[in-house]
Amino acid sequence: EVQLVESGGGLVQPGGSLKVSCAASGFTFSSYPMSWIRQAPGKGLEWVSSITIGGKITASAAPVKDRFFISRDDNRNTLYLQMSDLRPEDTAVYYCTTGYGGGVLSNSRGQGTQVTVSS
Repeated sequence: EVQLVESGGGLVQPGGSLKVSCAASGFTFSSYPMSWIRQAPGKGLEWVSSITIGGKITASAAPVKDRFFISRDDNRNTLYLQMSDLRPEDTAVYYCTTGYGGGVLSNSRGQGTQVTVSS
């Protein structure tokens, strides 16, 4: 059974940084591309960033490009999202999921971790 457990969210001021994590189990993590998606209050799911098997190639959505960086540690079965220059519009619940690109929105995901950007 695929299990994804996100953590590391919190309240941060605009311009601040935060790193969220996703612990994976129940499948061979290293054999899957992985992604982060988010859901802002009152809005639908939005693809954020993806990383390939092995981690050599990444892609990010335009609103977060050059501010958010996805990475993975296959030894720890963990996915990361380093977020910097956070803005109020980044406020959302952040989820990790399997797969690569914008078509991952319907894939299984964890319970999410809340990121709130506010002064």
